[in-house]
Amino acid sequence: MTQQPKAPLDGATVLDLVEAFHRRFNVFPTEAAYVAVALWDAHAHLVECFETTPRIAFLSPEPGSGKSRALEIVELLTPRPVSTVSASANALYRLVDSAAGLPTVLFDEVDTIFGPKAGADEALRGFLNAGYRRIGGALRCVGEGSNQNAQVFGSYCAVAMAGLGSLPDTVLTRAVIIRMRKRAPNENVESYRQRLHEKQGHDLRDQLAAWADTVRDQVAGAWPDMPDGVTDRPADVWEPLLAVADAAGGDWPTRARAACLELVHAAHDNDEASLGVRLLTDLRDRVFCGADRVPTAVILEALLAMEDAPWGDLDDKPITSRSLARLLAQYVTPGNKPIKPRGIRTPAGTPKGYYAEDLADAWTRYCPLPPQESATSATAATPQVNVGESVAATATPIRHSTAEPATQPTLATH
Repeated sequence: MTQQPKAPLDGATVLDLVEAFHRRFNVFPTEAAYVAVALWDAHAHLVECFETTPRIAFLSPEPGSGKSRALEIVELLTPRPVSTVSASANALYRLVDSAAGLPTVLFDEVDTIFGPKAGADEALRGFLNAGYRRIGGALRCVGEGSNQNAQVFGSYCAVAMAGLGSLPDTVLTRAVIIRMRKRAPNENVESYRQRLHEKQGHDLRDQLAAWADTVRDQVAGAWPDMPDGVTDRPADVWEPLLAVADAAGGDWPTRARAACLELVHAAHDNDEASLGVRLLTDLRDRVFCGADRVPTAVILEALLAMEDAPWGDLDDKPITSRSLARLLAQYVTPGNKPIKPRGIRTPAGTPKGYYAEDLADAWTRYCPLPPQESATSATAATPQVNVGESVAATATPIRHSTAEPATQPTLATH
């Protein structure tokens, strides 16, 4: 007698089982992380239905925090997984374009391919960035000698990563970030044994795949409602995951949106601002403090006195007038010209420095609102400039800025 195939489980039940499987072996930092990881596993089975595929990044400040174990469990639950620590970009491009279907790339120790000493991995960084969106790809020459033809290789595929520390903004802003921690003494998990648990994970993967086949048309045409305040890149990242949650039903749509808000806000709060935004914010709130102009030497003295800031160690060197000028030149004045130092007339001479009127537009566009005591209105982000004010009038706020302010400004990610 021929055995009839089992009907696929409903989506909410499958996602419940996926979440429970992760809980057996992983201790994630928040409940929102379990929700996000389960949705990400499911989205990997539906990746061809979406315009974007969010990366998922398991990051921690120290080894032994469960990052690699998280990747191992993801590997069991996702389609065509390829686990690697070191791979060439060309190999990954060819893997994506293979007839077997889109892979799920699991990249451990991903922190090793970023940073100033990882120049040889530039093509690999390009693969990770470009493959986030379906239109991404790379133009490569194929053939031997003079008999070569240009060919576009696709890079769009699901990517999970694990690494120490942080990653460049180009990667972080395309990722759901799970910040792993060492397990506390009271946090226990089941010991993972591949020969015992691999089959269980693969059975669950097959159930995910069977359910995914029933909702492809639904998620491909979905426009999920975003939680209030989630727009732009974070909305691109979470749209596939919310579409999966809506298709699954049950309590997953509600849990997914709560997780979205929590993790988006956590990414904003925990990540350092881009260096330029951090500099602008420190200049406004801890150096200028309402002054209309400040000499470069005074700015550098104030920045280097900030023990909680990166200005004493930029690429192993303290910030200088040259690096200050380079960082600020990427922003423009209200007259749409690059911000540059100008002469400041003083009784002792005309040192170079910066004017608040030149920085005002960048402060308004890029920085968070000032501390509450000075942010009485949106216009408080732009200092009222009195060009006739003497430089001596800036002495008190500048000296004050080198001390720890009563209220720390909230930093914004660029």
